[in-house]
Amino acid sequence: MSGVTLKVLHGADRGRVYADLEPPLTVGREEGNDIQLNDERVSRCHFKIQRDNDRLVLTDLDSTNGTKVNGVECPLKILRSGDLIAVGRSLMLVGSEEEIAERLASMGSDNQTLSRELASSDSSVAMDLGNGSQSPFHMDLAQVRELPSIPDNLSPGQKAQLCEILDFLQTRLCKLVQTAKIDENSGQVTLSLPAWQRLLGAQARLSEMHRQIADPDWPDETP
Repeated sequence: MSGVTLKVLHGADRGRVYADLEPPLTVGREEGNDIQLNDERVSRCHFKIQRDNDRLVLTDLDSTNGTKVNGVECPLKILRSGDLIAVGRSLMLVGSEEEIAERLASMGSDNQTLSRELASSDSSVAMDLGNGSQSPFHMDLAQVRELPSIPDNLSPGQKAQLCEILDFLQTRLCKLVQTAKIDENSGQVTLSLPAWQRLLGAQARLSEMHRQIADPDWPDETP
């Protein structure tokens, strides 16, 4: 039986990948946890993940700010590949790409949908950036007001690499836009579950690339 993989999508530790960890494991702000998050809103020992037969169970350890799974606060929750865990200012994706793909295949996921309201909980990935929310995700995203410029004096090879990255993003965003269903009356956008997981996968890849650029020694630090 494989271990647990958690990818940090958002927060000070974004881009870190904790692969194949063996339960039981704990996540928190203090040293001694299996995953230590650099997040002042995360409790010293925030939550634990343990195995119950073939199931993974998340238990909130009486944390100050609580633990949310897929946008819903959960003191106790069975985890599945593709779930999102939100603690403090940090957002984590459960499972490797292979595990998420296997789950979707087993579900017959073409008919599965996931709808998120724009005015949903603070820790939801989908949120209304204009509603004045004090969500940590809102505060971070609201500061990005202008499209960053392309660096000057790139070599031909660097330009080609940048084009590959942009093509990667454009292709996936295009597919997501084409599959999204918009209900103008309710103000909701509905994505198929496979499309939602592709979006999370692209976000995870960007987080990893960001950390690799900002911290060249990052691969040696990741367990």
